[in-house]
Amino acid sequence: MSNRLVRYSFFGLVALLAFAAGVWFNPARQSAPAEPSATDALYAINLPDLQNKPQKLDQWRGKVLVVNFWATWCEPCRKEIPLFVKMQENHGAKGLQFVGISIDQADKTSEFARNFGVNYPNLIGTFDTVEVSRQAGNKRRVLPYTIVLDRKGQIVATEMGGITQEKLDALLLPLL
Repeated sequence: MSNRLVRYSFFGLVALLAFAAGVWFNPARQSAPAEPSATDALYAINLPDLQNKPQKLDQWRGKVLVVNFWATWCEPCRKEIPLFVKMQENHGAKGLQFVGISIDQADKTSEFARNFGVNYPNLIGTFDTVEVSRQAGNKRRVLPYTIVLDRKGQIVATEMGGITQEKLDALLLPLL
């Protein structure tokens, strides 16, 4: 074997070992805390209700949970909320639970809830709360944004923009 071939083989082996060491000891390869799943982030939400009492979404685990991100100034929100009130009234006893997360001021949300006869909890969110909706698929961060979770706590549907009665029935009735 020629000296040249031995030298190239040696340098090739050194390069291969250096590459393998770089991959093995790369800090990016080291384990890091996993970002919570969208479901975990949703259930971890802890926001004040209309009486300024902290409420955790986790308390409704085990129900068919509809989480609606909305605001009083949002026209599609104003149109769909009466549908939510009707669904909560008709199917709440079967394990359906709506929860509104208002990205608005508490006093405006309270007045709106009173005027529209809202019969389900409303929490006061912040623009940071919208980040949770982004993790659950609301990439454009639009309102309204609705997330449906089944009784096992899994996200089964999301809806960007206003929702119709027909769509609500199709999404929710099979889960009850």
